[in-house]
Amino acid sequence: MAKKKGDRIVIKLRSTESPHVYYTEKNKRNDPGRLELRKYDPTLRRHVLYRETR
Repeated sequence: MAKKKGDRIVIKLRSTESPHVYYTEKNKRNDPGRLELRKYDPTLRRHVLYRETR
């Protein structure tokens, strides 16, 4: 029996204030829109907004 492909995809989260990027996964069924999170930016050494890019 064939398995269904999962709903999780790998996404890039890019900082809005520097070129830093995080790679993570999200469930595209639960979060169909683009993700926005406040995360730590090691180049600026503070928390900034990260947005999903494709």
